[in-house]
Amino acid sequence: MNLSASTVTPTKVKFQIILTFHHIPYINMKDLTKEYTNGDITILWKPGTCIHAAACVKALPKVYDPKGKPWIKMENATSEELIAQVKLCPSGALSIKSDENPTSQTATKVDVLPNGPLLVHGTIEVANAGNIEQKKVTTAFCRCGASANKPYCDGTHNKVGFEG
Repeated sequence: MNLSASTVTPTKVKFQIILTFHHIPYINMKDLTKEYTNGDITILWKPGTCIHAAACVKALPKVYDPKGKPWIKMENATSEELIAQVKLCPSGALSIKSDENPTSQTATKVDVLPNGPLLVHGTIEVANAGNIEQKKVTTAFCRCGASANKPYCDGTHNKVGFEG
């Protein structure tokens, strides 16, 4: 059979691409809690609560490395140093896991951070758009008005140059 270019016709080829999406559950960062332990104490970190003030990094840079995996290296400090630093966390994103009764707290205290959030220390209830949340440690409230996580602070005051 003699096939010339005029007798050969191009063939259409169809490609079917099948995409399979696996169900990946949505994780609300506000609800996420990560645990880090050194065998003596356990640090709880709530990334959705963190306002990225970097108080932890400034206090213990050998422990807290935001670019490291894991970002908390507890072996680089004593348990006493870790506990003292966690108490200084302005947002309450860092806490120490304990079996203590969470209702045995001291009086509620309010701190106004210069050019930053309003910190409320102690157990409080926050009523927002019909939802009621109970906060038991430190809660950082936005004062700049630019937070994407209102009424809570998300650290945006640093980006917008808030003064107050």
